[in-house]
Order: sequence, then C-alpha cells, then structure tokens
Amino acid sequence: MKELESGLLKQLAEAEGDILENIELIENLEFSKKLSTEITEKVEIAKVTEVNINEASEAYRPAAERGALVFFLLNDLYKIHSFYKFSLDSFVIVVNRAIDIVADQLNPKKKEAEEKAEGEDGEDGAEDKEPEEDENEDGDGDDEAVEMTPRTLSKRVDALTESITFQGFNYTRRGTLEAHKLIISTMLCFRIMIRKNLLNQDEVDSLIKKEVALEPPHQAESLKFIPESVWGAVKGLE
Repeated sequence: MKELESGLLKQLAEAEGDILENIELIENLEFSKKLSTEITEKVEIAKVTEVNINEASEAYRPAAERGALVFFLLNDLYKIHSFYKFSLDSFVIVVNRAIDIVADQLNPKKKEAEEKAEGEDGEDGAEDKEPEEDENEDGDGDDEAVEMTPRTLSKRVDALTESITFQGFNYTRRGTLEAHKLIISTMLCFRIMIRKNLLNQDEVDSLIKKEVALEPPHQAESLKFIPESVWGAVKGLE
C-alpha cells in the first residue's frame, strides 16, 4: 500500500499538462484502486486465518510443552557428566521424526502408497501412482474432517505427546552411559508428574536433595531408635 501511494504521488508530481488527458496516469490510478481493494480484502481474510491458526496452535500446546520439557532436561544433563551436550537443531530433528511417526500411524494408507511409489520405476510406476494419489486425496480430506472433532484432536495430541517423549528419551538413551540411564529416566518421570500435578515439587526436592537441619532440636528419649546421624535429615524432611 505504501509503495502504491508513493508511486502515485510521484506520477502526479511529474505529470505535465492536463491530468485528465494523461491515459497512462488514469490507468495506473484504476490499477492502484483495484489492487488496494484486493489487499484490504486479503488483510481481513488474514486476520480470520490468524485467529484459526492461534486456536489450532493452542490445541497442540500440550505436545509442545512436553517437547520443551524433554529438551530442557537434556540441557541439564551436563551436571551429571560433561560429555552430555545436546543441540536444539538435533532435537528438532527428533521431534519432527516423532511427528512423522504419528502421522504414519494415523494415515497408514498414505505410508503404504509412498513406500509403493518408492519401489516403482518408469512410466508404469507413474501410471499406477495416479489413482493412489486420488485415493489419498480423498483419504486426506476424510482425515482432515475427522481431525476437526475435539475428541479426535485430543487423541492426536496425546499420541504426539507420547511419541515426542519416547523419541526424545530414546535419542538421549543412545548417547548416555549405562550407569546414568536409570537416573535420566527417573528425572524425566518426575518432571512429567510434577507438570501434571501428580507430584509435589517440594516433596521431590526433599527426596533428591535430602534437606538436613543444621541445628536440629534435642532428640527425645522415645526417638533414640533413630540414629543421630539421620536425626538432622528427619527434622529437615519435617
């Protein structure tokens, strides 16, 4: 719009003689008016599209949050061993793989068609592929219509969340020492349960850090069965 306005002002400033007899200028004015109307209409459509995209994005937020949770867990593994360094670019590849796996599971016909197309050569392969593409187009349309229902969308998001979690853990597991795999799986489990409010963060911290009271009170005679070395930890847990 700004370019159109600048162009028109320049043409008007450089115009000589009667403006109404300048055919080129009048044609440019008509074209600019038409283009301006089209731009205005597209902007209104874009606003509606943006709202729809934002709503769809919110539906997939649980899967995105799980991906972020797994990645930030990877970023903390350097505290266990300095060898454990993971890049965001490589993790994005893992997430994309997890998404593709779910897509193949939800649309097995498309996967079979792609595998068949890869194994076919020459014109015969191209001719055989055409009806499959038509069939896939119909299938995709059906899938798209089904995905609009809240129940099916919820199932898809759950499948994506599980796939991202498993693929992320599998990717991490292959690059860690055997002694650390149980620690990593436990950390992942704790973080997921804390995010779901199934565990209390303070209780998990007490389990992991073992809070010890620096100046525990005097130990009563009835509690002497607790070793003195553990008494400070008991009061810290309290």
